[in-house]
Order: sequence, then C-alpha cells, then structure tokens
Amino acid sequence: MVDQDAVKPASQDGAYRVLARKYRPKTFEDLVGQEPMVQTLENAFDTGRIAQAWMLTGVRGVGKTTTARILARGLNYEVPGVADKPTVRLDQEGTHCRAIMEGRHVDVIEMDAASHTGIGDIREIIDAARYRPATARYKVYIIDEVHMLSNAAFNGLLKTLEEPPEHVKFIFATTEIRKVPITVLSRCQRFDLRRIEQSKLIALLRRISDAENIRISDEALMLIARAGEGSARDSLSLLDQAMAHGAGAIEAEDLRLMLGLADRARVIDLFGHLMAGRIDEALGELQAQYEVGADPAIVLTDLADFTHLVTRMKVAPKSADEASVTETERSRGREFAEKLSVRLLSRAWQILLKGVQEVHAASKPLAAADMVLVRLAYAADLPDPGDLMEQIRNGRNPLAGATSQGGPASGGGASGGGGPSGGGGAQAMAVGMPQQSSGGQGGDPTMQGLSSQGRARPQLSTIQGGMPQQQAAPQPQQPPQEAAPSAYNLRSLQDCVALASEKGDIPLKVKIQRQMRLVKFEPGKIEIQPTDDAPADIAGEFGRKLTEWTGQRWFVAVSRTQGRPTIHEEQEANQQQLLSDARSHPTVAALLSQFPGARVVDVKVQVTEEDEAALADPLLNDPLLNEALGNDEDD
Repeated sequence: MVDQDAVKPASQDGAYRVLARKYRPKTFEDLVGQEPMVQTLENAFDTGRIAQAWMLTGVRGVGKTTTARILARGLNYEVPGVADKPTVRLDQEGTHCRAIMEGRHVDVIEMDAASHTGIGDIREIIDAARYRPATARYKVYIIDEVHMLSNAAFNGLLKTLEEPPEHVKFIFATTEIRKVPITVLSRCQRFDLRRIEQSKLIALLRRISDAENIRISDEALMLIARAGEGSARDSLSLLDQAMAHGAGAIEAEDLRLMLGLADRARVIDLFGHLMAGRIDEALGELQAQYEVGADPAIVLTDLADFTHLVTRMKVAPKSADEASVTETERSRGREFAEKLSVRLLSRAWQILLKGVQEVHAASKPLAAADMVLVRLAYAADLPDPGDLMEQIRNGRNPLAGATSQGGPASGGGASGGGGPSGGGGAQAMAVGMPQQSSGGQGGDPTMQGLSSQGRARPQLSTIQGGMPQQQAAPQPQQPPQEAAPSAYNLRSLQDCVALASEKGDIPLKVKIQRQMRLVKFEPGKIEIQPTDDAPADIAGEFGRKLTEWTGQRWFVAVSRTQGRPTIHEEQEANQQQLLSDARSHPTVAALLSQFPGARVVDVKVQVTEEDEAALADPLLNDPLLNEALGNDEDD
C-alpha cells in the first residue's frame, strides 16, 4: 500500500528519499502478498498466544526487516484511552509507533548480525534482557541476517531464546535459512515471506507512479515487475532509475534501452524463426537486437521464458489469462501451443537453459549465443523420437520423416549431425540383447541360469536423450542345461563364487573370478592354474574355505596344464560378443545411423516373470524328469 503521508517531492531539508524507503509499509495491511502471515499473527494476538521468537525468511526485498518493525510496533501498540494491548490493527499512530518504525526506540533494539557476529555481542543481549523495558510493553530484539552469527554466538543464545523473560521478544530475519542451526529454528515460529506476485507488484508500482505523478505505460510496468523477480525493493529501485531516465514519462522502449532488454515482440519473432528452422533469419534477428543494446544472455533468458509460457499454455490453457501476460504473448503463445509438441518444447527449454550458462561463461557472449541458436534450430527440426522408432519398426525410411518438416534438415542437416544429438557424442544402451553361451564357466551365475532355461526375452532400452523403450522380437530358445546346484553340491567355479558371496568372503570371491583358470572340476577335487598375479597359497586357502563351508573335504591342486580363461575373462568375452550382436541388430543399427556419434555401451538381459518362475523350480521344466515320472503335458 502507499503511504499517503509520504507523498511529497522531497523532505523539508531537501534530501531525496528513494521510493523503497519513502513508501515502506507501516501497517500489516500495507504488506503486499503476505496475507497468510498476517492472518496467523492476527489470530495469535487476538487469542493471546504470542510466541517468544519469530524467524522471518525469504528472498531479498520482500519485506523481512519492515515486517519485523511492524511486528515490534504491534507488540508495543499503545494509544491512550483507545488501545493498550498487542494487536495487528494499527489504525492510528500510537505512542511508540513513529520511533519504532524509524529504528530509534530505546526498547526495540536492531542488530545487524553481519557486523556483530561474535559471542561478545550476544552476551550483551543476554545481560540486557534481564532488565525490564524503559517505556514500552516489550523489549524487542530484531537481529537481521541472523545466519551470519558464529557457532559460539548461536550456542550462547540458545538458553535465553528458549526461556526468555516475559518482557523480551526476539525477531530474526535471514535470507539463508539453511545456515541457521536447527536448535535455533526449533525455538522460533517460522514465517516464509513469499515472492510478490507480478499482478500485485504491477498494481503497487502503478499506485506509486500515480502518487509521484509519473506517466508510465502498462508494458513498462510489466517489464519492471518481471525484472524485479518478486522483490518489491528491486522493483521500486528500477522504477526510481526509470523515473530519472525518462524525466516524467516512461515508455517500454526507454526501459529496454536502460536495462538492455530485448523487445518482447521481437523475442517472439525469434522464437518463431527457431521453431521453423529458419536459422538465417534467427541469427539476423539476434544480431539486430544486439546492435540496439540487447544483452545476448537476456535474449536467451527471454526465449526460455517464452518457451515456458508456451508450454504452460499447452498443458494448462488458463495460464494465458494471467495479468502479467501481454496480449501479444497471449495470442501468439496460443498459436505456438497448438502447433508444437511438449517434447519439442521440453527439448528447447533444456537447450536454452544450458545455453544461458554458456553465454554467461563465454568470453564472446554473442558468438556463444549464435551457437545456441544454431543448436536450437536444428534440434527443433529433429524427428520426434517416438515417431522415429515407429518408422523404423514399420520399415519406413526415417530420413523422409526427418526432412519433411521444412527446417534445416531439408538439406540433410538433421541426419548429418546438425542437431545437438548429432555431434555431441551421445551414447546408446541396448538392454537385453540375447546372451551368447560361452560353453564354459564364464558369465554371471544368474545370467547363466537364465540362458540355461532359454527364456530370457530381450528388450531394447532408450538411447540417452530420449528414445522410447521398445520390445524386440523373442530370441530362439537355447538348449536346456542343468539348473544351478545348491551351496553343498558344487559343480563349477561359478558355484564356488556364489558360495563365497553367500558367506561374505569377497576377497576369495574376487580371487576365484580373476586368478584361477579351471583345469578340472570333480566332486571333492579341483585342479586350477593360478594366474601370474595370484598369491602362492591360493590353492590351500581355497580348499580350506570350501571344506569349512560345506562340511566335506575338498582337495585343490595346482596343475601345469593350460586351463580355461578365468571367469572374469569369459565374462568380458561374453560382453564383447553381446555388444557385437547388439550393434548388428537391425533396430539398433537403424538408430545408430540416425544419431551419428552414438554408440552401444552396455547390454543387459531383462528377467521376466516366467524366468523367475522357472528359476524358482527348475525341476518342473525338466522334460526328462517329467517323462520319467509319466507326467503328460495335458495333465
């Protein structure tokens, strides 16, 4: 709200007061956008449930210090013969009001924690808190930027904060609430002051402009409110600067020149060029805006804001009716929302978000912004990942779909790596390509069990960057093998690995996998060929552990015969074979051809419910056992 008493060109001594101080709120009704806090305090004062300490937090310029002074005024509100108790209804100036709001009341002590951080400053507060207030009802301590206090100062304040004298109240203000110890927060009532909505901020700026007899356009007010980012103080400081710049009349074009902003309509035109893939026009528009003073980083930020607006209009059409949205943004935003997909808008948002950071860090911001626009234009022309997969699966040529949109790819740009995915070294992962049987002891025991059942159904997972998950055709079943034995019926080194893992002996598990080449495996007797880096007593340790774990005697001998590759070597060989098979898979090959620079990095087998059931009771799927028992399939 506007302080009408303060509406005058300057003070009597000729000193000018900035708008942020001149129109500082004096009552709870004057606070803009903080209705929940005011309602809570009103109910607390009416019922007598007045806390001993409050913590006010929020971004800069939303009114933390002002709210603290108004709260101190409400606690000590006194009008002879009218009011003599704490209240939020400050209809007229009381005995202590003016001194409190000007920060000079003897019983309302304001301290800046940024310059008074030590335990000595807190000790002075503790010592003075024992004495009753001189003239007011409460002695109020307002500590601004309280997060700057040292650990010792916080600890010294805890006892007094928890059990203060009845005549003492604490009000803390901070912009860094996470830096305040939880022991302090738990002793305070916390109020998170909100950013001021743009519609309310615009209304506040309009009232103050009218009070100052300044002619300002609605579009200029919107630009100030946007630049203020929900902060009343920042917005009023910009308005103060605009008043000096415009000399009594403020237009949107003057503000753009003053702040280095781009014309909103030109930003929308630039967005249209990019979404249509017209890169020549887009680069020319950016250059033209740069020549009239627009900051490249701000242009990209405005593009990101408009992308966000279009996305909101698409998923929540009512957002177009907000007061902060201009008629041009509303009409053209709806047009873009009807034509563009959410995936395309999300991709544009990600590119712009990263691009703003690049421009801020670049030594040549305009050149960096040019490269961001190039990426954005080519990415806007890339085919939708879902459509691309559908075309590949249906046997159609995805290049035709990619170049039919009329963007840069019409000359082969999209398929030639013009988009951000084309040259960015994207990596693809194929999950669940059919596993190859090694015929030996290699591979993970779980995967080996799945291969023995021949039921693993492969799936093709996403390419990093957004390809959707698709089912691949089932692979031919492999010949059934014997199921994995129990821990006491060891038949392979894989079983020994599983037993070591179950017993929690990870060092021995690693030795079995990486330092033993199997020569011969029989019940009670194992022959191995240790690797060059294996310890000298590896065979003796292996035998002792097996005997201890199984309760059966195991003899492990070192053989000079060349053994099989280690389990780890076989796993590596199997993985390389899977990668080779994945690269040659028709669907994967088609995807890789559409994303130059992409590569397959891993292959995994997806376990289905049928696989789990088969592994849980493999005997039920043994045809020889069923035939011996006389079980018929129809039964």
